[in-house]
Amino acid sequence: MFRRFEKCVKSNFYYISRIYCSGKANTPVLKTSGKMFKSAVLNLQEANTDQVQEFLNSFDTVLSDCDGVLWINNNAVPGSAEAMNYFRKLGKKIFYVTNNSTKTRSEFAVKAQQLGFIAEPEEILSTAYLVAHYLKGIGFRKKVYLIGSNGIGDELKAVGIRHTGVGPDNVKPDFKSMTTAELDPEVGAVVVGFDEHVSYPKFMKAASYLANEECLFVATNTDERFPKSSTIIIPGTGTLVRAVETCSERKALVLGKPNDYVRKFLESFGLDPARTLMIGDRCNTDIEFGMRCGFQTLLVMTGVTSEKDLEKMRNERRPPLPDVVLPKLGDILNITSS
Repeated sequence: MFRRFEKCVKSNFYYISRIYCSGKANTPVLKTSGKMFKSAVLNLQEANTDQVQEFLNSFDTVLSDCDGVLWINNNAVPGSAEAMNYFRKLGKKIFYVTNNSTKTRSEFAVKAQQLGFIAEPEEILSTAYLVAHYLKGIGFRKKVYLIGSNGIGDELKAVGIRHTGVGPDNVKPDFKSMTTAELDPEVGAVVVGFDEHVSYPKFMKAASYLANEECLFVATNTDERFPKSSTIIIPGTGTLVRAVETCSERKALVLGKPNDYVRKFLESFGLDPARTLMIGDRCNTDIEFGMRCGFQTLLVMTGVTSEKDLEKMRNERRPPLPDVVLPKLGDILNITSS
């Protein structure tokens, strides 16, 4: 039985040599997140049949990010639905873990189903749902000022929490209008998620509410940008969170990946970390989250982190590095059928 993998560079990617050893394994050069492939970033396309089978047998639960892994905007990444459905056919437990806060769990499930995935609302773990779950869990009874979308608003409504702020703000973005704006005295929390209607007046209101130290400050995630489908870069929720943190001089409680609240929530499902696989397209959220939780990690190159980014991280010996890498998730089907 092999104890570790040795990694070599081959035309900007990696190939794997099996090392057999009977004694104590050598100290890994790079620390990655999982248990099985601790000393190397394994390109599954370069692995042999035994290695691929051992990988598939090493986990019982699959956690997958959505944007950039399974789909980009409203288009499925080729082969991703078939790959996730294949994992389910193998008896793996499936969860969709997304930092996207624009939809409810039910809406995400519908989108996934329309794109060919087998998915139920109970398998969706979105930051919109996490916000509602968190506030309900602490017994929050006041109103939320929401820089965000209807996805969060509807999840809050489902647990009986009132909110305000969704949609364009009616305050004009000029100094006179903002200084005379009225605040809602019932607001007891500011929540920041993705908001396509974000504006200067919204930042003003958020900062003004947060001037009260008893007002809670919660954010969905700090992703810098969305996965690219063209040359256009769409700034992510992290840009809004940082803006509110700056003007309020407060730090947000961030619920999404890679932070602890997601891990604590998943613990209720009784997952075995050593036998759980986290699939993502972004090293500083998905892979970092997997590393913190002790999961195995699989990085795909269809979203934010590029092959060039990964190569740079590897050369700099800079974590978090994935255990396994594939150009796209659907490639797992080509490997298993070969």
